[in-house]
Amino acid sequence: MTYDNPDNPETWKVDNGILTVNKKAGSLTTKDAYMDYQLHLEYRIPEEITGEGQSRGNSGIFLAYLGLDESGLFEDGYEIQILDNYNNETYVNGQVGSMYKQSIPLANAAKKPGEWQTYDIVWKAPGFNEDGSLSSPATVTALHNGVLVQNHYELKGITPWIDPPSYRNHSPSPIRLQAHGDPSEPISFRNIWLRRL
Repeated sequence: MTYDNPDNPETWKVDNGILTVNKKAGSLTTKDAYMDYQLHLEYRIPEEITGEGQSRGNSGIFLAYLGLDESGLFEDGYEIQILDNYNNETYVNGQVGSMYKQSIPLANAAKKPGEWQTYDIVWKAPGFNEDGSLSSPATVTALHNGVLVQNHYELKGITPWIDPPSYRNHSPSPIRLQAHGDPSEPISFRNIWLRRL
């Protein structure tokens, strides 16, 4: 995996098999690129979390990371949200388990901050014709803490913060763990595994 800023001496903390966000180092991206896969990971939002709404344990998994948007400010790709929604309200398509700003989760399976939570995700990348047009949409099936939250959802395109979703031709892509930069970090991850499908 690689960090956003390789010249920055800051890195994510690794301790006893637990990987913890360091917002100074930026998001963490796989070196390898993927198409279809099954992903398992566990994450933990700090027990002493502060903030509210989108500023409470905000992170995400970019199931296919395409780089920064045209402004160079926001991450581009297909994001499934990580957020503390145990007792924290936000907009429905921005809560944990959502395909960000596109598909609301089928249930709220959030655990209390401080407890380990799981994601089990089956990702199928979009397909494109030779002329770059879409031949098949991306799909995602996701279980959050063992509860189905996305059921073979067909994405309408990338999951941008503001603009409507759209597709653009792309090749196999890396996976990215987001360092959102909120003061409520650090979020920790463990037991991450992947198998190509």
